[in-house]
Amino acid sequence: MKSEQTQERLGWYVIHTKHKQEDRAENNLRAWGVETFNPKLKTRRTRAGSSSVVVGKPLFPQYIFARFDPTHMLHKITFTRGVHEVVRFGEQTIPLDNEMIAIMRMRVGDDGFIKIGEEFKAGDTVLVKDGPFRNFIGIFERELKESERVRILLTTVSFQSHIVLERDSIKKIAANV
Repeated sequence: MKSEQTQERLGWYVIHTKHKQEDRAENNLRAWGVETFNPKLKTRRTRAGSSSVVVGKPLFPQYIFARFDPTHMLHKITFTRGVHEVVRFGEQTIPLDNEMIAIMRMRVGDDGFIKIGEEFKAGDTVLVKDGPFRNFIGIFERELKESERVRILLTTVSFQSHIVLERDSIKKIAANV
């Protein structure tokens, strides 16, 4: 019976973390048995030797989400290493709608990162939004592994070529354009 009452009071709350300590706060909360959600974007970081690596960047810097019963866990969570505070309105902790977390979780890809932007399929007609090929139309071929880059088939007057671009530099358009 007690377990059922606790389940009813569980809610998702916004946790304000200390600067660049989202992962630390998440790991420490999980050690308490608290369910967490720390959405991240995939970004590329270039190293000094011109090689680049894929890293996770917080979708909401200095904020994560935790699911807990505030009547029993608020004090413990507030004083967890990496946590600055539980976001409140006045003195009231207000839970998020479960659907908000569910929507964000649906956007998490197989690689563990949040997908933002359009989903492209092979054969989609795309418009290049910026760069030297701005306003050119091409056909989406594929995303490149471990990268935020894509490959498209660019067709211009009597010229066809495959080019590689940043994913966010193209957008899907209707095929009859």
